[in-house]
Amino acid sequence: MIAFTDITGLASSAIAITALAARLPGVARLRRPYLAPLLCVVAIATLIPLGDLPLAAYVRGAIGDLSIPSLMLLLLSVSAPLCGGPRSDTQSRFALLALIALAAVGLYPMALGAGLFDPYHLGYGSPWLVGVLLLIALAACWRRLPLVALCLALAVLAWSGGWYESANLWDYLLDPLLATYAIGALIRRGARKLQTLRRA
Repeated sequence: MIAFTDITGLASSAIAITALAARLPGVARLRRPYLAPLLCVVAIATLIPLGDLPLAAYVRGAIGDLSIPSLMLLLLSVSAPLCGGPRSDTQSRFALLALIALAAVGLYPMALGAGLFDPYHLGYGSPWLVGVLLLIALAACWRRLPLVALCLALAVLAWSGGWYESANLWDYLLDPLLATYAIGALIRRGARKLQTLRRA
């Protein structure tokens, strides 16, 4: 019997593959009536066994389970061309990526032994971490950053319900691929602003 965590893990990998397919140049130019069926076919195809396992399982084995913010951003990336809207509010998306990049820069080096304190252990039910996340979510609501508040709320809910195999809240909040993407996106944004200032 397939475990619930396996089902959600495979689904997240299928969403990741579908989002990547939606960004391909030839696919991105398709009109919505043709794009929706194509992406559905791609998503279903990733779950069809190739030998012993489906493609989504191989991807999951390579990248692991994606964090809740990763899933949210991927879902927005897939739904935007289908619904004809933007991928997400630009300000809210930037705030989410900035928080992820800040958390990754602080978490990963120290978790690997760069300091005397390992913040990764806080993810095993520390009320301080949950309290800080609550304050950030409330601040995000006050600043009208719904994507930040939603991602934090869903991550804590998923963690409290044992959605993933991991019992650590950090694994619900960020993952290495998302951290790399967030840091790269901030660097690109900074480089563009620097170019704009030089041209002015």
